[in-house]
Amino acid sequence: MKDKIQIALLAVIAVALGLIAWKQFAGGTSGTGSDTSNLVADNSAVAATPAGATFDPMAKTAPVVDNTPKTTATFGKYEHDFGTIKQDSKNKHIFTFTNTGSEPLLIENAVGSCGCTVPNYPKAPIPPGGTGEIEVEYSPGKQENAQQKTVTVTANTEPKETTLRISAFVTPGTGNKDAAAPSIQTIDAGGH
Repeated sequence: MKDKIQIALLAVIAVALGLIAWKQFAGGTSGTGSDTSNLVADNSAVAATPAGATFDPMAKTAPVVDNTPKTTATFGKYEHDFGTIKQDSKNKHIFTFTNTGSEPLLIENAVGSCGCTVPNYPKAPIPPGGTGEIEVEYSPGKQENAQQKTVTVTANTEPKETTLRISAFVTPGTGNKDAAAPSIQTIDAGGH
C-alpha cells in the first residue's frame, strides 16, 4: 500500500511539473499556482514565429528576424587550385564578385575554415551592379600533401552564406619562410 501511495505522489508531481513546463512554453508565467486556464494546446508562439527565424521554446526572448533587404552576388569563380606550393609560403588569390541584385550588398563576415586561410573582404556596401574582391591568403605552415580549405562569406544574400574553396598540394619547404614569393591571381567577375 505504501508503494502505491509513493507511485501516486510521484505521478502527481510529474504531472504538475509537466504543466508548469507547458505553461512556460506556451508563454504563461512561471509559478506553481492552480490556475491552468492558459495551459491549452496553444501553438501560437510557434505559429507567430516569422519565416526565416527559428523557434526555441527555452529562449526568453523573441526569435531573431533578419529584415535586411536581400540581394544576390555572383562570383567569377567559387574555387581556386593553387597547384603545387611549398610549406611556409604565402599564397594569395582574389575572388571577384558582382552584386547582381537590386539592393546594396552588405558582407557581414568572411571566415576561413582554419587559421591558415585568412580572407580580407570589403566592409563598405557594394551597390547594385558594383563589383568587389575577397582576397584569400593561404599559408600552409607545416601542412603537407593535398589540402582543401573553405571561406564562408556571410552577407545579405539568399542563401545567407556562400562557400569559396581553395586547394593546393603542399611540398616540404626550404626552411626559409621568405624563399617562396607570394602567388597572386585575379579572376574577374566574368570568369576570365
